[in-house]
Amino acid sequence: MGKDARNIIKPAEAAGFRDFIQRDWGPADRTPRLPDGNAKASAAHRSRLSAALPGVRIAVAAGNAPVRSNTTDYGFRPDSDFVWLTGCQAEGAVLVMHPVPGGHDAELFLRPPKGPESPEFYANARDGELWVGPAPGLLDWAAALDLPCRPVDELAGALRGPAAATVGVDPLLDALTSSTYEQALTLRRTLAELKRVKDSWEQAQLRHAVDATVRGFADVVGDLPAAIDGGGERWLESTFHRRSRAEGNGPGYGTIVAAGPHAPVLHWTRCDGPVRPGDVLLMDAGVEADTLYTADVTRTLPISGEFTPAQRQVYDLVHAAHLAAIEEVRPGRPFSSFFHAAMRVLAEGLHDWGMLPVSVEEALSPDGQHHRRYICCGVGHHVGLDVHDCGSLRPAAYQLDALAPGMALTVEPGLYFHPNDLTVPAELRGIGVRIEDDLLVTETGAEILSAALPMSASGIEEWMARI
Repeated sequence: MGKDARNIIKPAEAAGFRDFIQRDWGPADRTPRLPDGNAKASAAHRSRLSAALPGVRIAVAAGNAPVRSNTTDYGFRPDSDFVWLTGCQAEGAVLVMHPVPGGHDAELFLRPPKGPESPEFYANARDGELWVGPAPGLLDWAAALDLPCRPVDELAGALRGPAAATVGVDPLLDALTSSTYEQALTLRRTLAELKRVKDSWEQAQLRHAVDATVRGFADVVGDLPAAIDGGGERWLESTFHRRSRAEGNGPGYGTIVAAGPHAPVLHWTRCDGPVRPGDVLLMDAGVEADTLYTADVTRTLPISGEFTPAQRQVYDLVHAAHLAAIEEVRPGRPFSSFFHAAMRVLAEGLHDWGMLPVSVEEALSPDGQHHRRYICCGVGHHVGLDVHDCGSLRPAAYQLDALAPGMALTVEPGLYFHPNDLTVPAELRGIGVRIEDDLLVTETGAEILSAALPMSASGIEEWMARI
């Protein structure tokens, strides 16, 4: 090293820089990006929670971005219950609902932005606005949400006494509350029960997410030639992700793009295989709207544009199960009804093909379930702010409670014949088929939100030919 070599000076260590960097900054746009109706819908959600848990102090945290590696974090995605109650997507925020006669008073605790008035403006690469851009301040959030907002440093003073809190989301909230396991579980289960029925604003968010997802599937079909030429599954994954980012927050969950022998793999999110003519492509994907409501749709596509006889045989059976399940989605029916309808059709078909070692009734019995070798997963779930929405419900309530207007759910039967499964006829090995639609329960039945995507084998072929 030469004698004139010097250490690189960090700007924050220089008095001249520190003085100069914090002066002469004009106003920045700090308006929160909230869709019309979001604040009103969130206030209504808080009212429903207040009525369900009278007299209980409630604290719900947004959470923090997890570390990806070393100095990099994953993108921040707030806790779904927090979003449902506030419409806010600010990292580190906490909602506190104080019990008062007749209900609750709510206030939101937030990290103040790291603007020019703070040394972190330039010294904090994670949160400083010189690095990440302007963020809404407390007054900006208060105006947008019609909700009192205070600095998160004052959270401790607001949480004196017992509270039901979302444990495990934010270490700060965990440290400040004495919420028991039972209190936390009651809070989560109550929120899950309330979230099952979507109001009109939430339904609109789901419609947007589903419509964008349908366009994403069309994008993928248009890009099949590029995937066949060498782009493979990852090319198609990226195609869908482009649509997700252009029309929403991004993908609502790990996208499954499973071609050929990968199609029977239930959660093939590696998406690193080739796309070959003559195979089927099973794609399970959903756009997450900017409000974080997500779609969840699956179609199984013949890569060459037409199903082979063997592929069509499997597809038609799954399609028949799908139609039988959808017929059971109506008010008053137990959630589990569509599951049993789909499973009976699949079991009967497998028995007709000689693939079950017992009768259909034996297979469907609690001690049988032989047909589940080829579909060990479920055939549907609630959908909303989470792809598997309302997951904190008691299992019995999830499966046995009656469907009601406003509930949103998926129906997704399938058959998964792995290439090395010797119980499967040779011509069917390596074929995986799933059909998944998003449904909204109505007063008289159900609306298929994803109906713009064809469902039958012939419909799929005709749609692909048009694209």
